[in-house]
Amino acid sequence: MPTQQLDYFASLVSEDEHFPLTEAAIAVAQHSYPDLIVQHVFDELDLLADKVKQRVTHEMAGVQKLQILKNYFYKELGFGPNRNDYYDPNNSYLHSVIETRRGIPISLALIFMELGQQIGLNIKGVSFPNHFMMRLSLPQGEVIMDPLTGTSLSKQELQEMLDPYLDAQGYRGEYQLPLSAFLRSSSSREILSRFLRNLKAIYTQQERWERLLGIQQRLVILLPDAIEEVRDRGLALAQLDYIRPAIEDMQKYIDTSTDASDLDEIKAQIAQLEQQHRLH
Repeated sequence: MPTQQLDYFASLVSEDEHFPLTEAAIAVAQHSYPDLIVQHVFDELDLLADKVKQRVTHEMAGVQKLQILKNYFYKELGFGPNRNDYYDPNNSYLHSVIETRRGIPISLALIFMELGQQIGLNIKGVSFPNHFMMRLSLPQGEVIMDPLTGTSLSKQELQEMLDPYLDAQGYRGEYQLPLSAFLRSSSSREILSRFLRNLKAIYTQQERWERLLGIQQRLVILLPDAIEEVRDRGLALAQLDYIRPAIEDMQKYIDTSTDASDLDEIKAQIAQLEQQHRLH
C-alpha cells in the first residue's frame, strides 16, 4: 500500500480543529484509484459551486438560498440514489458520485454540504441511525433533510424512521432516548468514520480483502483510540496471508482489551496463524 497516500490522509485528519472533511473524503478513494488527483475533484466541485453562486446574493435569506440549492442539486444536476446498485462502493467515492450523480446518503450529503458552504449555508451532517441526514439552523427553526432527495422531514417522520432502531437496540421504557439525542450535529471525524465504515461493510460482505485493508488502514489512522479497528485490520491482513503483521495487530487488541467478549476467538485466530507460519 502506498505509504505516501496514507501519510497524506494522516496529515488531513490529525487535528479536529482544522479538519478538511471534503478533502479527506475525496482522498479515501486513492486506495482504489491510486492515480486520483484530489485537486481535480475540487476543481469539479468549484465549477458546480460557481453556477449556484451566480443565483444567490449576500442579502438573500437562508431559506431562499436553500431552496435554490435544492433545485439546482436535485432537479437540475440530477443527484440522487443509485437504486440499481445501492451497495456499489463507487456510491461512496465522491469523484465517482460527481461523475454519475448517484450516491448514498452520506456521499450526497458531503457534496451538498460543500456546495452549501460556498453560498453561506452552514449545513451540518447528522449521524442518524441507518440513514445519514443533514441539518441547517434557520431563523424559522431547525431543518432536517434527507440527502437522497433534499426533502425536509418532520419530527413525526423522523420518529417513525427511528422506532425500528430503538426496538432493535432495546432502547425502550426507562432506557428510551429522545429523538433530539439522534439529531445532534456530528463532528467531521464522526462523519468520516461513518463514511469509512460503510465501505468497510461493503468490502467485507464482498470479500474484497485488499480493498478492505485500504479502508481499515485509514480507520486505524482516523480513530487512534479505537482498538477494535486494529483488531479488524489484523483480520484483514490475515485474509491476505500477511501473517506476522496480522498476529501483531490481534495481539495488541488482546493486550489492550482485557474485558472484550471475543478474546477467546481472537486468541484462537492467533494460534491458527502461528501454526500456518510454522508450516511455511
